[in-house]
Amino acid sequence: MSEGKQVVAREPMRVLHVLGNLNVGGAETFIMNVYRHIDRSKVQFDFMVHAQDKGAYEKEAEFLGAKIYRMPAYNAINHVQYKRAWQNFFDNNREHEIIHGHMTSTAAIYLKIANKYGKTTIAHSHSTSSGDGLTAILKEHLQKQLPSTAAHLWACSEAAGVWCYSEENCRGSKYKVIKNAIDIEQFAFDETRRDAKRKELEIENKFVVGHVGRFFAPKNHNFLVDIFANIYSKNNNAVLLLVGDGNLRSQIEQKVEKLGLANNVRFTGVRDDVAELLCAMDVFAFPSLWEGLPVTLIEAQANGLKCFVSDEITKEVNITDFIENLSLHETAEHWADKITACTCDYERKNMSDIMRQAGYDIKELTKSMEILYTGETYE
Repeated sequence: MSEGKQVVAREPMRVLHVLGNLNVGGAETFIMNVYRHIDRSKVQFDFMVHAQDKGAYEKEAEFLGAKIYRMPAYNAINHVQYKRAWQNFFDNNREHEIIHGHMTSTAAIYLKIANKYGKTTIAHSHSTSSGDGLTAILKEHLQKQLPSTAAHLWACSEAAGVWCYSEENCRGSKYKVIKNAIDIEQFAFDETRRDAKRKELEIENKFVVGHVGRFFAPKNHNFLVDIFANIYSKNNNAVLLLVGDGNLRSQIEQKVEKLGLANNVRFTGVRDDVAELLCAMDVFAFPSLWEGLPVTLIEAQANGLKCFVSDEITKEVNITDFIENLSLHETAEHWADKITACTCDYERKNMSDIMRQAGYDIKELTKSMEILYTGETYE
């Protein structure tokens, strides 16, 4: 460097992440994990959400330097207005080099507009189903356009990629699997944390069945409560710990009350101590109807928890030998028999090395994403 030459520091690249909201959920938790670890002097995140209410992660995101923008929810009837809103956004916000679309239901709309403004576009699939009904048909119609719209096709698993983009498009150079990595050390099992959390929750001598997930249809809480009712009939010392929130919570609370299980089912709401709660659990039940690749199952395995998991979920998530896949065609009693047969004194091993070797270390994953955002891939 020549003496006296002034070096002008480059502003960090700004990436706009498009999501439904910034509440606790699979895609949102994953991208916040990345955001906490990425070099923010090189890459800064902003968020476009389709919700007017403030999400659980928004305060933290703003503290880390993000700007939060809001877009009206898409309902097909407002198609023209929705496109116009995105055009207005890009007219007035020129700083984003990359538009990273996690909301694949409308990504074909906003990424197509982003292309016209010279942005690099990424579609990122986090699911394996659009649900059912007319809304699902519309979503699938729009998602079929993504391979020809987005410059890059990412997915949290092979199953999520094939579902969203087709098997043929997942063989192309545009496609990449980005694993739902976590902070492995944070979620490692710790006996001291287990004892402290169980004492705090007054469940020291209980058989604790746990679940972490948003209260919405794919998580299948209705069946989960049926499973627990059968567990309780065999072991009245059992407790079900439900971590999360969502629009179906009140419905599930009513069901629990009706079944007379109110004293044995704990609704914790959204928590920032999930790692400690996992330590407090004895087994983990996860009977989802569908998933992309659930972050909570990565966390549970890192914690060394025995997991009873729906066989509708891709086997890509089976990293350790602590997962047992069960069919949703089986009865709640069958699930309960399998869970109660699991003694809670199995060894909770340190799974850090296994998780790291499988590619689920957030520190390593974040380094790769920095390269993908700033490196030759986008030049």
